[in-house]
Amino acid sequence: MSLQAFEPRDDDRRPPASELLEIVQRGLRAKLKQLPSWLFYDERGSQLFEQICEQPEYYLTRAEIALLDVHAAEIADVLGPDVRLVEYGSGNAIKTRLLLEHLSSPVSYVPVEIASASLKASVERMAEQFPRLPMQPLYADFTRPLRLPIPPRAPRRTIVYFPGSTIGNFEQRDAIQLLRKMRDEMGMAGGILVGADLKKDVALIEAAYNDRAGVTAEFTLNMLARINRELGSNFNLDAFRHRSHYNPLAGRIETHIISLCEQKVRIGRMQASFAEGEAMLVEYSCKYSPTDFAAIAAKAGLEVAQVWFDPEVLFSVQYLVRKGPAVQA
Repeated sequence: MSLQAFEPRDDDRRPPASELLEIVQRGLRAKLKQLPSWLFYDERGSQLFEQICEQPEYYLTRAEIALLDVHAAEIADVLGPDVRLVEYGSGNAIKTRLLLEHLSSPVSYVPVEIASASLKASVERMAEQFPRLPMQPLYADFTRPLRLPIPPRAPRRTIVYFPGSTIGNFEQRDAIQLLRKMRDEMGMAGGILVGADLKKDVALIEAAYNDRAGVTAEFTLNMLARINRELGSNFNLDAFRHRSHYNPLAGRIETHIISLCEQKVRIGRMQASFAEGEAMLVEYSCKYSPTDFAAIAAKAGLEVAQVWFDPEVLFSVQYLVRKGPAVQA
């Protein structure tokens, strides 16, 4: 096992405090306030997300694991031997283990994660299960260009693995841009393996983002706790609440933080004013039909080579390959 497993490379992609302050202030100055969803994922946020995945209403993780239980061997056959697997937002890598068990002579595993403690813990667990697999963890923001570590031997192809439904957290233009970035990083012979949640009954979708235990609400409001901690702001978490609802026209869950009263919050030298009931957008979670996703992939210069579904057809894993020159969105 590579010693890099316990010494994650830091490519200096986390924003410094000054940049974070600018991002937050700009979002709160907007006519319709919004904050980027990556702010969820500090160490506490990553822990809370793992708890969300265990809630009975959150079908997504169960459906994706059920999909891999049925299709992981077939997926591995399609990817072929001697693969370098680069995983975006690796988290606890439960689904990745199901795939790695079936890959033939993988060259290396490169988990990319912005939460350093989560990354280290995940790699340590993976190293126990796959002691002969070279691991090259990368502590980075996967939305920015990555400097991938040099593999221990030449791979037949690089596969960018993006499990979960995180691609749905990006607006269409941004999703296309991210897929183009993956297309560059996978190289000429590579591919992209990406999870995409499917359109389905609205009540089932909304329940997944409003669990009865309130874990998702705590996860959402933890964003404000992070801003308080890192920027010295004074959000009163008790004065805000979580709200997620499905927008059928846009085909997505829209998550907001709602102000419960008229109030002002200090962000650096700025005072942000909130009206009672004012909503601050913090996340989209897009849902797709197979046709929807194929159209997005095509605009990134990719095509769907194969798609797999879980037994209940709630979730999909799509295998994308290079199509040719990218079409402008």
